[in-house]
Amino acid sequence: MTAEKFMTSLSGLGAFGMYFGVSVLLMLLFACIYAIVTPYREMTLIREGNTAAAASYTGALLGFTIPLGSAVAHSVGLVDMVIWGFIALVIQIAAFCVVRTIFPSIVKDIPNNQTAKGVFLGAVSLSIGVINAACMTY
Repeated sequence: MTAEKFMTSLSGLGAFGMYFGVSVLLMLLFACIYAIVTPYREMTLIREGNTAAAASYTGALLGFTIPLGSAVAHSVGLVDMVIWGFIALVIQIAAFCVVRTIFPSIVKDIPNNQTAKGVFLGAVSLSIGVINAACMTY
């Protein structure tokens, strides 16, 4: 590889860094907001070995980051990506609220390590994320 080709390859490094940094910030923002919206403390439960909390929180994180990745790939600029990232955040929070309406006991079941409820919530979150990401391509 010539020096010119090498420099051409690195020309996108600044944009990569910006998109990556903003994406990580959005992911952290989502993680914090999701932890506030849920009435139980996911990280504490996960540290204690609670499988239900791990499954539900993992599904929510993946359900957010998949459409965020789609927003990065399909946006026309950084601001556009941030807007679609916020849309993904709102949709993922709404998914939790819908599941909580269907299963009101879920706010007690997950802290009590009811794995089925945690896996279900995680699967719903992930499914909504995949649909959300696909819709962002149009």
